[in-house]
Parts: sequence; C-alpha cells; structure tokens
Amino acid sequence: MDNMTEVLPKQADGEGSLQVHLDPSMQIDKAKVFAVYGKGGIGKSTTSSNLSVAFSKLGKRVLQIGCDPKHDSTFTLTKQLMPTVIDVLESVDFHSEELQVEDFVYEGYNGVMCVEAGGPPAGTGCGGYVVGQTVKLLKEHHLLDDTDVVIFDVLGDVVCGGFASPLQHAERALIVTANDFDSIYAMNRIVSAILAKSRNYDVRLGGVIANRSADTDQIDKFNDVVGLDILAHFPDLDEIRRSRLAKRTLFEMDGSPGVEQVQNTYLELAQTLWDGRDPFLAQPMKDRDIFDLLGFN
Repeated sequence: MDNMTEVLPKQADGEGSLQVHLDPSMQIDKAKVFAVYGKGGIGKSTTSSNLSVAFSKLGKRVLQIGCDPKHDSTFTLTKQLMPTVIDVLESVDFHSEELQVEDFVYEGYNGVMCVEAGGPPAGTGCGGYVVGQTVKLLKEHHLLDDTDVVIFDVLGDVVCGGFASPLQHAERALIVTANDFDSIYAMNRIVSAILAKSRNYDVRLGGVIANRSADTDQIDKFNDVVGLDILAHFPDLDEIRRSRLAKRTLFEMDGSPGVEQVQNTYLELAQTLWDGRDPFLAQPMKDRDIFDLLGFN
C-alpha cells in the first residue's frame, strides 16, 4: 500500500465532482471489507452471495450489503426480497432510533447476515447517501463489532461518486468480468474509480474474477497491459443459472462434479482473500487503446 500512496498525489476526495468525504466515525474498523464491482448483469450478486457462503464455511462471521435499488443481492441467501434500509427508514420518518435490528438485517444461509441498502427513487437522490445511512445504522446497532467479513455488492458501472462510495469503506475491490469487450470496457472504468479513491482511502485492487466465460484470453490481454490478474475463474455452467432460479446458493445445489468444482473454487477464493495478498497497482487504459487491443483484427 505504501508504494501506491507514493505514486498517487493527495487531492480533495471527489475533486471536480460533488462528493462528500467519509466521516471518520463511519469507518468500518474491525472486519475485512470487500467491494464487488462489474458491468451490470455480469453476475456480481451471484458471486457475492456464494463468496459470502464460502467465507462462512471457513468459520467467518459474514455480512453482505446489497447496494442496488432492485434489492436482489441477497435473495439466494434469504429466499426472499428483503425490505431495504431506505424503506424501513421511511416507515419511521427517518427516526433511526425507532428501528430494531430485525427490521433491516436478515439471517441467510449458513448464518450469513444480509442487508439491502436499496436506493433513492429513480432519477432522484444519490446512492452514496444510501450506503452512508446503511453503515451508520449498522454501527449504531453495533452489528459490525463481531463481524469478520463485510461484502458490498455494488450495482453496475461506476459513473458517479455515489456508486463509488463503498470504496471508501473497503480494503479490497474485486472486479467481476466476462471474456468480452463490454465487460472489460466497464472493468477499465472501475479500475479508474478505484485508483481515484485510493488517493485518500485504504482501498486497493484485489484482483479480477472471471465469470460466465469458457475462455479468458481477452481478459488476460487486458490484465497484462494494466497490471492485473485473475483470482478465480467460473465457467458458464447451467447450474449457476439454475441456482438463481431456485433461489439457492451454489452450496445448496446438488453435488454434480461441475457444482463441486465451483464450490471448491469459491472456498479457495475466500481463503486467498482472507489470508491477504499484495494489491495490484493497475493503471487504466485509454478508451481507444482498449478498442485497439481487444477482439480480432
């Protein structure tokens, strides 16, 4: 981390945009915190939920926070669409002292604790505010005191400071991508966002998770240029698609050889992340350079 700090000059957080610096009292101090990013529809929620279970199988106390107005990050863990933090705050006219833990935290499969932050109504407000209110509630109720791992499952591409706000809390950011141009193009923007946040926060790039891909040749091309590596590779198995339809994590599916292999990969990934490894000091590419790099000539 020291090397990264030397490379990037300090500047005002969100310089050139409307962002609010993180209140130090809202910092998550004790748990290992991971933020999962990637192109919309790439499988971030599937990845996050199964990774949460994998950590729990290692004996860790896990909290998963869904950061999407669709509030569907944790439904394979809880078997339901949970009410969002914004929903329950609105129900008490934003008097958070009137809320009980069970109003916004649900226990999912294998003890994974689940929270859906939700989001403002479409076209209004900022996702960063929602994430901030969620962490504030969790701290007020001391729910982070005994947590080993926190996973933020963040929606889609990073287009503003609100989308990037979980990076203010995370130790490592993980990028989920497929072996195609659009996914890698979005990954490059996410690398830029993480680089910007790393100027003032502890977050660093933890690596890439290749998902829904038989091959990784295009991902490898990009990684070689920017300075990244694949931590785990999940093929395009039909069992993964069916697990979402069945409202189950992959750890609850029948143990076919393919499913067992994916389960083992998640367990290995969780162990790697728990043990820790040096961050990647990746540098994003220019848009035109990605276009020229990827695909067939």
